[in-house]
Amino acid sequence: MQEKINFYSENDFDLEDHNRYSSWLERVILSEDKKLEEISYIFCDDEYLLNINQEYLDHDTYTDIITFDYCVGNILQADIYISTERVKENAESFQVDFDEELRRVLSHGILHLCGYKDKTVSQAEIMRGKEEEKMKLFHVEQS
Repeated sequence: MQEKINFYSENDFDLEDHNRYSSWLERVILSEDKKLEEISYIFCDDEYLLNINQEYLDHDTYTDIITFDYCVGNILQADIYISTERVKENAESFQVDFDEELRRVLSHGILHLCGYKDKTVSQAEIMRGKEEEKMKLFHVEQS
């Protein structure tokens, strides 16, 4: 079983330093006592993600992330689609740096795979706290 995190782009977005992001996301997964099989992040634009939302989830709304969960038990496997347009707009709305908002969304997808929800106010509060906790791991260098 090979552990890996992949990054693909269906638009002109290019994630810099794949290894640093992969290493961080692996630490996020380990911090939740989960194991990694394979996770693919697919960066795209709003229309691409809207089409997925309409076709597979029957939702007619823009969103920043859609996670297709293929996990078995504690072994994480998924395809995670992220609209970089939505991330950019959200970063501006929340007055944060694009990279910070991107890390929030990247960790958000993993947290969903780990069982965290965000449908209710209390679930969303827990999710936000977990995102903050996991984002701090980005700046921790593996020794």
